[in-house]
Amino acid sequence: MAVLSVLRAARSAVPLLTRRPAQTGQLCSVRCSEHMTITSSRFAWNLYKDHLHFYFLLGVIPLSLVVLYVNVFIGPPKLADIPENYEPKHWEYYDHPIKQFFAKYFKESPQQSYEKRMHVLQTEHEKIQLRKLQAKVEQLIADRGDYQAWYFVPSDSKYTKYYQEKTREMDHYSKTV
Repeated sequence: MAVLSVLRAARSAVPLLTRRPAQTGQLCSVRCSEHMTITSSRFAWNLYKDHLHFYFLLGVIPLSLVVLYVNVFIGPPKLADIPENYEPKHWEYYDHPIKQFFAKYFKESPQQSYEKRMHVLQTEHEKIQLRKLQAKVEQLIADRGDYQAWYFVPSDSKYTKYYQEKTREMDHYSKTV
């Protein structure tokens, strides 16, 4: 009988070696779980929808109130004669106050965009001129058989001045002796 009691502990390892579930002989209580389906949590999805609706309405409600106020109380601008010696601003050409607001504070003026384009064109023109000059220099170097390093490498003059000073001191000492 002592042998059987020793083998009883090894009996629990048999289901690990086979592909059958362990038969423990104990029943587990179910308690009406056949009606409930187990699904993943929807908490993150519901939280995302709540935040989306909140922040969407946080932006839509004030903006719609501003648009309603502008359309009801301010309205579109009226055409009038331009006084002498007055140059209208670029945002005054728009026909709605909201468009004027965006043109004034968020868009650049046509003059500013023109100046930016002209700056880009001027920069490109200067680059073209420099490339032409570089090609001409390289062509002249090739024609005349000049030295290939036609560029200038700047150096620090501190060491040159130091060397000249030491040379003068050495000359001074050699004259005195």
